[in-house]
Amino acid sequence: METDLTASKRIPHERLVRFVEKSFEKLGLPEADARIAAEALAAADLRGVDTHGVIRFTPQAWYVKWLAEGSMTARPNIRIVTENASTALIDGDRGMGMVVGRRAMQLAMQKAKETGIGIVGVRNSRHYGMSAHYAMQALAHDMIGIAMTNASRQVVPTFGREARFGTNPICFAVPADQERPFVLDMATTTAAAGKLELAARLGKSIPSGWALNESAQSTDDPRVAQKARRLLPLGGSRESGSHKGYGLAILVEILCGVLTGTLTALNADQDPRGHFFGAIRVDAFRPLAEFKKDMDRLIHELRSTPPVEGESRVYVAGEIEFETEEERAERGIPLLPSVLKGLREVGAQLDVPYDLE
Repeated sequence: METDLTASKRIPHERLVRFVEKSFEKLGLPEADARIAAEALAAADLRGVDTHGVIRFTPQAWYVKWLAEGSMTARPNIRIVTENASTALIDGDRGMGMVVGRRAMQLAMQKAKETGIGIVGVRNSRHYGMSAHYAMQALAHDMIGIAMTNASRQVVPTFGREARFGTNPICFAVPADQERPFVLDMATTTAAAGKLELAARLGKSIPSGWALNESAQSTDDPRVAQKARRLLPLGGSRESGSHKGYGLAILVEILCGVLTGTLTALNADQDPRGHFFGAIRVDAFRPLAEFKKDMDRLIHELRSTPPVEGESRVYVAGEIEFETEEERAERGIPLLPSVLKGLREVGAQLDVPYDLE
């Protein structure tokens, strides 16, 4: 069992995208959709969000399994259900969330360009990967991007002993001028579910406050936590503010589930998923140049905060991921031997040449 990331091998980003893209094509996705999905997964690994990258692309993991068994639609009929000048509701036909999500975010940005703000809800979709991948698409258009999704039941309410909702992540991406954009991408749990898988692969324990076992008691064993599916809301306990994480998670459930009609938290089954995307045109509120300069001032002020003893600096949301992306774009994406083994198995299963090592 791997004990740390030093066992990883560096894989060039574009080579990883090509392999996953060809694999998705063999699973039935059209060429363009296969590229979209592969880029979304690799983007997570590139930014260091390894829990939402190709670690999920193995024969028994989410995407390969769902497409092979037909519970995810490879060629979905994605359609607009309702629409007006600034809003829309899309039905994803149980398609790959990365493909559905890209179309929904593009529609939100189009509406924002025309009206100042665009909001698009999605129903009947499936897992869409890293939330930042969608919110950040707005940055190139000098817009504020918003992305969130509900998820399968694996989180207990504060004071609860059984799961009632998902990790329900939220992302906001805000442009700046000379500084890097502000990108807040967070689960509403103390730790994302994928961190349990990563800890298990690394042979590491998990901190108290992350999850409960099947008896609703705290556990530091990631495999026990995965089996129990009882993650804790952000904060971990009522004394540490878990009611706030609980409330945020249900807000996401309302926007992604109740508003779209997907209702994941109220269903016994784990899917489909609902998403919620937004785009805000900054210059609909104030001159863009002024806004971006003020964002620079805000970010600089935060980064210039003197750090506490033992820490070298203060970070702003998204900063670590941008630095990781730059380093991995140059040196390659580090993948654990167990992840590479899974990708080799995918290649063998789908008859796709494995050329990553």
